[in-house]
Amino acid sequence: MRAIVARDRAAGVGGLALGEMPYPHVAENDVIVEVHAAGFTPGELDWPGTWIDRAGRDRAPTIPGHEVSGIVAELGYGTTGLTVGQRVFGVTDWARNGTLAEFVAVEARNLAPLSAGIDHTTAAALPISGLTAWQGLFTHGQLRAGQTVMIHGAAGGVGSIAVQLALAAGARVIGTGRAASREIVHGLGVETFVDLDRDRLEGVGEVDMVFDVIGGQVLCRSAAVVRAGGVLVSIAEPPPNPPDNIRSVFFVVEPDRAELAELELRLRGGRLRPLVGAIRPLDEAAAAFDPARRGRGKTVIRVVDDVPERLADEAVS
Repeated sequence: MRAIVARDRAAGVGGLALGEMPYPHVAENDVIVEVHAAGFTPGELDWPGTWIDRAGRDRAPTIPGHEVSGIVAELGYGTTGLTVGQRVFGVTDWARNGTLAEFVAVEARNLAPLSAGIDHTTAAALPISGLTAWQGLFTHGQLRAGQTVMIHGAAGGVGSIAVQLALAAGARVIGTGRAASREIVHGLGVETFVDLDRDRLEGVGEVDMVFDVIGGQVLCRSAAVVRAGGVLVSIAEPPPNPPDNIRSVFFVVEPDRAELAELELRLRGGRLRPLVGAIRPLDEAAAAFDPARRGRGKTVIRVVDDVPERLADEAVS
């Protein structure tokens, strides 16, 4: 099968190329997904799991990408809850070959059904950002209606989803980012925007929660705005020296079928909108890792050029 192949960790982005890889092995409780669209995280070439398996053994050459939307092509032994031909989306294991390929093996529990009305390109932009936002806000932050949350990087992939989920939960949201992000953040429904280059975080008063996706000095400045009993949550790094009167959490996102289903329900109902940026074919996926070529929104790799269901139905009729 065709795939984007990473052969040399030291080569970084320059070591990515379109090539041929073996069709994936389907293990117990796995499914093989025919990939229609895939997402990736720009920094994953630096992740240990990209290059070694869970036993610490080298597994290069590898296939990057960990977000998938597609069609179930094959079921592994003992797999239940999904059927061949079913539309699905979800997250692949960090230490296995990924989604920038024509087929990928995925644990069935890491996938959720995808409604016919949602296109694969949109679905592929959601799994990691959506699960990260959900777990940060509700699992670790325990956000409730009426609370105030400050979301750093509110125009980014995770931040923009977190903004939408927090507003839908009845929270007051303060979004932060660079000046160029102001219009996007306001467009998501946020009334208060903080320019990280110009404004003081403390100028907006205390908040119940800070959700950080940036780290560094932004994270260091954030503890001061969390009220006593509040929580500082980060996906970038552990919060340094937080005061004793607040909780601090650093976490790595985990696959969760029930949460994927909740996100899909909101997507289907028009209550959630991933910010999709460039859409590139598989043979341009290697170049899409280059920071100089990335624009706003989530870059999605289209592997199969789908005819939207609506158009297909019209053609048949």
